[in-house]
Amino acid sequence: MNAFKKPALLTAALLAAASTGVANAQKTQLEFWTISLAPLFNDEMNRLVTQFEKENPTVSLKWVDVPSNAMEQKLLAAVASGRPPAAVNLSSDMAVKLVQQGALEPLTLDAAAKKLYFVAPLNTFTFDGKVMGVPWYWAPKVVAYNTDIFKKAGLDPNNPPRTLQTIIAAAKTIKDKTGMYGFMPNISGINMLYLFQEAGLPVLDKGGNKAVFNSPEHIKLVQQYVDLFKGGYIPEDTMRRGYTAATELYSSGKLGMLITGPQFIIRVENDNKAIYNLTKVAPYPINIAGNVIHTPLMGFTVPKGTRDKALAQKLALFLTNDANQLQFSRVTKTTFPSTVKSSTDKFFKQGSASAIDQGKLVASTELKKAKDLTLNYPDASKLNKVFKDNIEGAMAGQKTVKAALDDIVKAWNASL
Repeated sequence: MNAFKKPALLTAALLAAASTGVANAQKTQLEFWTISLAPLFNDEMNRLVTQFEKENPTVSLKWVDVPSNAMEQKLLAAVASGRPPAAVNLSSDMAVKLVQQGALEPLTLDAAAKKLYFVAPLNTFTFDGKVMGVPWYWAPKVVAYNTDIFKKAGLDPNNPPRTLQTIIAAAKTIKDKTGMYGFMPNISGINMLYLFQEAGLPVLDKGGNKAVFNSPEHIKLVQQYVDLFKGGYIPEDTMRRGYTAATELYSSGKLGMLITGPQFIIRVENDNKAIYNLTKVAPYPINIAGNVIHTPLMGFTVPKGTRDKALAQKLALFLTNDANQLQFSRVTKTTFPSTVKSSTDKFFKQGSASAIDQGKLVASTELKKAKDLTLNYPDASKLNKVFKDNIEGAMAGQKTVKAALDDIVKAWNASL
């Protein structure tokens, strides 16, 4: 009798395995991409995968993290191949370019879904009346500073700079007294466009059809950075590497002030605990004329050609719902949700003396001034390159600031 039991048991096991294989094969395979979250936030992303699969048993979900500088090309290639992911995390400026290239699908949100999000963030991902993405996280800029470098430069670490002009003055003092750089302004790429708006200076006319950023006031603003660069007060790779280089320099103890989103303070803690322990956080200086802080917004979009658009939209809404946005903020400790309900949680009012908690508390007081200042204009990729190349030319002394801005405005208005 035992001789018959063994084959019977083996047959049953094979049938069970085959059944499981068929069940897995029949599951809908979904993928979602994020920007530069690995490895710090692997646990949270894997939690989201598990939760979505639990709520949707017929789905097998895969998370893929993509470096920021590779996201646009990788997504365009996936769309062109006809095998795009279901949902993709994009910054607002990436979304502008990809919408213009026809790489994203419009979403069909009902009134209840729209009410989940703050109006301004949702509008950031709305183009010509079509919702092309749902907002996720953001965080107003703060000024993290090294108290030891401040002391060596003769500056009071308990009285950090509160305006752009005092930040520039402190940066000069730090360089002159210690030989280290005081700050690394975020002026690479098209970031000067955001500084214009923060200063209350327009980029386009009221109709949005004409570039107007070559006035004497605009020239003066750019000139102050050119002068700092020529004077050796700004690192040479400022225009090439931006935030990344600034964070690396600060983490190595060679930068006095780091103007950044508070989420980057976590990277400082991971890179160099000693420098992190010397760090305090102050508010980002708000220009009275502009009364706004450019706060880059992240969101989730659905790429063109996604096989099951309804399921992809369900995934995007799941990733950005109240509960998951709040949990993401708890994990990052320094980012803020774009949903109304989650933003009222008591978590955002709690804190300690640590630099991370200081960053969260300081940024929470700035949220009322936060706005993503990304502009939507035709041929954004081409015009942004014109802007970048000419500003870099002015910084390098290849042309005057006036000539650079005049050339950019001329090129922009030929397209607008």
